[in-house]
Amino acid sequence: MSAKSAIGVNISTTCVRAAEISIHGGNLRLDRFGQVPLPVGSVIDGEVIDTHAVASALKQLWKAAHFRGRKVILGVSNQRVLVRQAELPVMDEAERRSSLRFQVADLVPMGVDEAVLDFIPMEEFDRGAMRMHRGLLVAAAQDTVLGAIAAASEAGLETIQVDLTPFAVLRSVAFDGRHGRHGTAEAVVDIGARVTNIVVHENGVPRFVRVLMMGGDTITETLVDKAGLTPSEASAVTMNPQTLTSVDATLVQRVLTQALGSLVDEVRSSVDYYRASSTGGALSRLVLTGGGSRLPQIAERLAATMNVTVVPGTPFAGIDTSKAALTDEQLRFVEPMAAVPVGLAMGGLR
Repeated sequence: MSAKSAIGVNISTTCVRAAEISIHGGNLRLDRFGQVPLPVGSVIDGEVIDTHAVASALKQLWKAAHFRGRKVILGVSNQRVLVRQAELPVMDEAERRSSLRFQVADLVPMGVDEAVLDFIPMEEFDRGAMRMHRGLLVAAAQDTVLGAIAAASEAGLETIQVDLTPFAVLRSVAFDGRHGRHGTAEAVVDIGARVTNIVVHENGVPRFVRVLMMGGDTITETLVDKAGLTPSEASAVTMNPQTLTSVDATLVQRVLTQALGSLVDEVRSSVDYYRASSTGGALSRLVLTGGGSRLPQIAERLAATMNVTVVPGTPFAGIDTSKAALTDEQLRFVEPMAAVPVGLAMGGLR
C-alpha cells in the first residue's frame, strides 16, 4: 500500500466498516468503502467479545470491498476510555511519551501499566518559571484495545495505529478554522447503535470529549420493553414513526418520544458541562452524524433543547468519491456511518 494511502477500520456494535483514503495532487480520494454486519453480541458497549466472529466479518469485508492493503488504523471508544483535561510540562513528543505514565499516574482511575495512554496538547502557558501544556489526557483499558487488535490480527490485518473514535469523527466532519469561524466552538455528536461520541472543538482543536453508552439500539430496546413491540417492529418505528404496528399508536409514540428525550437530555447535559466549565467561544453549531442521526426528529429536538443550529455531518464533502465503486444513492446512504472509518484513515495520512 502506498505511503500516501491509509485504511481506517471501525468495529462497531452492529458491523465492521472500513474506508481506504489516498492523496492525489494534495487532494483526498475515497478509493474503497465497505461494511459487513456482525452477529449480535460480538461487540458489546464498544468492546470485542467474540474475536473469531469479528475476525470473520473483517475477512469478509476485505474480500467484498477489495482493499489493497492490510495495514490498518483502528478506532476505540467504550465505557473504559477516559478523556480528561490535564496539565503537563512542555517537552518534545518523544520525551513526553516515554514519561507520560509516570506523570499521570494520579490522574487515571486504573493502573497505568494496564492502560494505553496519550496526551493531546492544546495550548501553552506559564506556571511560574515552568512552561506548561494544557491538553487532553486519554487513557484506555489495555485489554479493550488488545481485543480489537487481536480480532484484526486473526483476520490477517496489521494494526499500525489506534485512535480514539471521537477524534476520528472530529477529523472527518468538523470545520478547521479556514471558513471564517475562528474563536467559535462546535459540538460534533456521532450516534451509533450503543455508543454516542461527543467532542467539542475550537477550530479543529478538541476541548471536551464524552462517550455515552447509549444510541439507536437503546431506542429500539425501549420500544420493545415499554411499548411491547417486536424487535422488527421497533426497528421500523425508529426509521419511520408512522409505521403501523400491532400496538396502540399513541403508546408507541409516547414511548418513542420519551426514549428520544433521554438521549437528547444526555447529549445536552454533556455539552452543558462543557459550556459551564469552558472559557472558550460560544457554541456555534452541532454537527450530527452516525447511524443514529437518522432517528426521527433527533436533529430537531437537539436544536430546540440546546438552542443551537444542528447540521448533518458530511465526511465525503471534501473527498473525491468518483473511484469508490459506489452509486450516488449508496454514498448518500452510507455517509452518516462513514465518519469514523474516514476519519481514522485521514489520521493515518498525517
